[in-house]
Amino acid sequence: MGGADGHAFRRRPGARQGHAGPQPGEQLRAGAGDRQPVPGHLLHHRRAPRLRRRLPGEVDIVNPLEALLRPRSVAVVGASADPTKTGGRPVGYLLRHGFAGDVWPVNPRATEIAGLPCYRDVASLPGAPDVGIVLVGPERAEAAVRDLAARGCQAAIVLAGGYGETGEAGAEKQSALKRAAGPMRLLGPNTIGVVNLTDRIVLSATGALEFPALPPGGLSVVSQSGGILGALLSRGAAAGIGFAKLVATGNEGDLEVAEVLDALVDDPATTAIALYLEGLRNPGRFRAAARRAAAAGKPVVAFKVGRSEAGALAAISHTGAMAGADRMYDAFFAGLGVIRAERFAELLEVPAALALGRRAAGFRVAVLTSTGGAGALVADAVGLAGGTLPAPDAAVREKLAALLGEAPVGNPVDVTLAGLQPDLFRGAIRTLLDSDGYDQLVVVVGSSALAQPDLVADAMLEARGHSVKPVIAYVSPHAPHIAAGLNARGVPASTTPEGIAAILAALARPVPALPESQPVPALPSLPSGRLNEAESKALFAHFGIQGAREVAATTPEAAQAAAAGLGDRLVVKLLARDLAHKSDIGGVVLGVTPDRVAAVGATLLARLPGAEGLLVQEQVSGGIEMILGIVRDPHLGSAVLLGAGGTAAEVFGDTQLRMLPLTRADAEAMVRGLKVARVLAGFRGAPPADVPALVDAVLAFSRMGEALGDRLLEAEINPLFVLPAGQGVRAADGLAVLA
Repeated sequence: MGGADGHAFRRRPGARQGHAGPQPGEQLRAGAGDRQPVPGHLLHHRRAPRLRRRLPGEVDIVNPLEALLRPRSVAVVGASADPTKTGGRPVGYLLRHGFAGDVWPVNPRATEIAGLPCYRDVASLPGAPDVGIVLVGPERAEAAVRDLAARGCQAAIVLAGGYGETGEAGAEKQSALKRAAGPMRLLGPNTIGVVNLTDRIVLSATGALEFPALPPGGLSVVSQSGGILGALLSRGAAAGIGFAKLVATGNEGDLEVAEVLDALVDDPATTAIALYLEGLRNPGRFRAAARRAAAAGKPVVAFKVGRSEAGALAAISHTGAMAGADRMYDAFFAGLGVIRAERFAELLEVPAALALGRRAAGFRVAVLTSTGGAGALVADAVGLAGGTLPAPDAAVREKLAALLGEAPVGNPVDVTLAGLQPDLFRGAIRTLLDSDGYDQLVVVVGSSALAQPDLVADAMLEARGHSVKPVIAYVSPHAPHIAAGLNARGVPASTTPEGIAAILAALARPVPALPESQPVPALPSLPSGRLNEAESKALFAHFGIQGAREVAATTPEAAQAAAAGLGDRLVVKLLARDLAHKSDIGGVVLGVTPDRVAAVGATLLARLPGAEGLLVQEQVSGGIEMILGIVRDPHLGSAVLLGAGGTAAEVFGDTQLRMLPLTRADAEAMVRGLKVARVLAGFRGAPPADVPALVDAVLAFSRMGEALGDRLLEAEINPLFVLPAGQGVRAADGLAVLA
């Protein structure tokens, strides 16, 4: 490409020259790709840019995002004649990397830049540019944006900072910039721009474009940070990873991540998408775009900063305290099939592997190694990520014995003693891929491969042609050139065992099923604000969750009279809508006999004179205590939380979180994901709990959350007793908060 050999490109012949606008009767558009390379030393002797007539059947670009990603003409406002300055880079990069359209520098103090005629202002341009790159500072950017909009430009890229990221005054300047754009779309401000390697269009000033080779590929990137975009571009190029499109959304004064993601779903060159996120401005739009990506078979991998619990949601229940803002993002992404990268390096390695189009049927991994230590590292990382390494079956052992001279006894399969022989290596790879016992294969590239890097690469490439299963390379020595060569040839490679495990887990991850709408029962008349425990459990019962038998009373004497028939052991509680955690003030007494209800009740009421009354319950025994809740993030939406319950719920933090709505498969996966799942299944002779009833309760909470929507701010049952199999569940305590 142009960036590799220093060539510029000259204009097509037969067009007009100079600054003049269109002649009468002409319909004009920016040129398409018929430039021819000329030697770099002739760059400053190029002929002036010219416009060509519209060809039969051609139409104008009417989608501003299409214009932004694939413009035919670009105005560079504030272009500098000094190519070493930030203002001088975009014109140089457009020419060097092979842009086939028209480039129109705008600078009132220059007549020519990089061999191109320079225009004194936007009004003097020979036509309406598809995209304008605004390089001037904030004090002049608003006028430049207004001029571009008036000229008919479809999208502007504003590189300057000093806007919303600086505070209220900057935010107002950002709003004024958006108003100046009118119907024209705006990328930024505070962005590094757009890099389209598919079509060799670079609308950016990032120094990463100095990299000598930037190969195209199937991975596209959307980043809210311009600096990170440049880092990913340069890191990817060094690692042999090719890109399709890279877009930095910056402050998102107009265009934001979700819109760009949605546009990339329709890009035929994009096969996987990586996102660097600091937050989401429009979760609803992102949800729709992510679902479109999943339906199109284009996996999305996101790295979101801000994993600290310092930003946890302020909430009054255990559920809210345990569902911090970052955990809500985990649940939000999981429900959409978006893979969340745990480490920054995974933001390149994982989607680059997914972009190749191969997926695994499962997470059963074979490891072929010529170095025992490296094989053990991979095996450990895979196990921690949830994968398994089954030992070879009899048929595989027999075939490998014929190759190696002895049958392997385990997995990893170590060929150290046999040596790195081409036929042996190819045969071992094919044998493991042919086995029905493995879904994926990792080949460890050890130090012995340094002298014969092509032997390993060729063997793995041959294996890819023989099998549809993913083949991954772990490069054990410090040999980044080997990893880059493998990636460039279509074999995913990583230099860390954790990276290998992350790639394998992503390739094995099934696409989530979208939940179907469930019938919602008619809602009862509900008050607003915090409901007391009796009102809360009545709401839960309306959606099918049975509570413990109980009665409410306003006086101790009435409580004792109403307690008859509830059992020999009772629970007496304070009833107060403003008391979320009754146990904190000793507002719950267990094991009360029916004759002592009045006395205990009087003692409790004395502790909280403003209480509404008392609640007397049967004491549930023989069940496993769980917590079931709904918490609402005003930005992302509502999620169901399930975990080990009781007073230790926050201490142990054994919880699962999923965004609404849930499928039965989601609810079952939540139960399986808990440490307490072993207890629910029957531990050390204890009878198994009624797990199907627990799953039903989780789905009931999901339906309640859907039915109440924004009205339900929070809901919780703690504890929810899961009784032995066939006996159901009982809500023993609860609260709900309604808007």
